[in-house]
Amino acid sequence: MSELTMVPPIYSPYRPAVHPSHERIDRRTADWAEAFSIGTPELRGQLARHSIGTFAARILPTGREEMVSIVSDSVFWLFGVDDGYCEGGELGTRPGQLLGRLSQLLRVAQNPEAPMLLDDPLAAGLRDLSRRLDGYATPGQLARWVDALREYFLSVGWEAEHRSRGVVPGLNDYTLMRIYGGAASVVLRLLEMGHGEELPPHERDRTDVRAAAEMAYFVICWDNDLFSHHKESRSGGYYLNVIRVLEQAYGLTTEQAVARAIAQRDRVLCLFVRLCERLRAGGSPQLRQYVGGLEAFIRGSQDWGISSLRYTTPDDPAELPSAFTEFPTDSSRRPLDIPAVSWWWDLDPESSAPSSPLVRAA
Repeated sequence: MSELTMVPPIYSPYRPAVHPSHERIDRRTADWAEAFSIGTPELRGQLARHSIGTFAARILPTGREEMVSIVSDSVFWLFGVDDGYCEGGELGTRPGQLLGRLSQLLRVAQNPEAPMLLDDPLAAGLRDLSRRLDGYATPGQLARWVDALREYFLSVGWEAEHRSRGVVPGLNDYTLMRIYGGAASVVLRLLEMGHGEELPPHERDRTDVRAAAEMAYFVICWDNDLFSHHKESRSGGYYLNVIRVLEQAYGLTTEQAVARAIAQRDRVLCLFVRLCERLRAGGSPQLRQYVGGLEAFIRGSQDWGISSLRYTTPDDPAELPSAFTEFPTDSSRRPLDIPAVSWWWDLDPESSAPSSPLVRAA
């Protein structure tokens, strides 16, 4: 493997935006995390410097301010779980115990009055989030938020199993678990509550609408892997990242793996753009808002990823791009050779090839 020196500018077809209250939301979230003792004092201090409130303000730039605050607090909480329980805690290499603890947290999310984990700060923070969401979300939206937490918890349990054995998974398995292990589906459920609207079930449950959300998760998580690789590869411990997966799967150098990952996310993002155009043209106002929310989620994650101290790591600087490009490195309409997601191209009437195990594309 070669040493990664730089992540080049990546393709982004969307304009940046940020909620005007982002600085106030940053301060509120730091105070909230302190009040509930989320993570160790050291972890809490680190996360407080990562501009998580600004991240929430970027991905929900026009939402209700209180919901932007809830999104910010929730993201801080998710990092508390990921950094504290899963990657940095002793449960991170004990998948059975980790899933047991996460199942208890899931019950707290479903019913904050449940007498469980009463001395656990993460449970206390989750109780507060659940109660606050009850004032902004419909019962259906709350149920989908809990379902998304379940998806996320299942994925980090899978990661813990690999961490316990020091095994790098194959690309297909990694893709399937990464699009939910990044907690993007959890955050999306919160973004939907930000404008006081709810997507009707007859639109939400459509295959193309579900695929659009998964494509957004893919792009967000691949971008995150690109931006976080420098930090993760220097952690001294086991880590899961698409760069590492591609190096092992195809015998690539780090630079070659970066180029492959960028080509993959570019191809998916081009497909996502085409699909969203069709969804917006024939959808309800709620669906058009949902699509716009997915686009803001992608761009907001990108802007935060190249600017947050979480990834720029000034003590050991990561060479991340300072801007984006209008041109993808790969705009092919052929499906990626990843069975878990190649079916997305079946939704594209102009796709140049069917999704098939015989397709060998990037």
